[in-house]
Amino acid sequence: MGKGRIEAFTDGVMAIAITIMVLELKVPHGADFAALRESAPVFLAYVLSFINVGIFWNNHHHMLHATRQVDGRVLWANLALLFFMSLVPFVIRWIDEAGMVAAPVAAYGVVLTGAGVTYTLLQAAIIACNPDSILPKAVGHDWKGKVSIAGYLAGVVLAFVSPWISIAIYVAVAAIWFIPDRRIERTLAR
Repeated sequence: MGKGRIEAFTDGVMAIAITIMVLELKVPHGADFAALRESAPVFLAYVLSFINVGIFWNNHHHMLHATRQVDGRVLWANLALLFFMSLVPFVIRWIDEAGMVAAPVAAYGVVLTGAGVTYTLLQAAIIACNPDSILPKAVGHDWKGKVSIAGYLAGVVLAFVSPWISIAIYVAVAAIWFIPDRRIERTLAR
């Protein structure tokens, strides 16, 4: 089957997740910058989450650009990824209500870990469905994917030591992906 519906569905789910995240932001109570400062932690969590959803969407787009067809395994792996993407607004809301404390920050890491693992499974399913694709050559050993999952897992554990260390790890993982992954584009250009 073609890939058009999976691309459209994924775009829609990720757009909804981003929309829900921004709708969850509360307007500061007050008209000065002190009131805005109180909202800073959850706003920064929103920015990090927006960037993370954007990173997954961007890389998903590039991966599907190198894909000709999909099968049932690809569809289910994609749904698993979207499941974790749809949980991002939930953990952001929990962080907003509970603060930057261990359990919500660890839960954020669990969601990111789940997204990273399911993205890797999606990538493997696409490669299996498209054996002559350039995707295996483009992703190589996928060190960025492996480092990301390890970082997310470390963030989950370290949230119980210091939630801010976990947030720093989540930011560092996002930073290694912030510049769009050009591996697929370079391989397609050859």
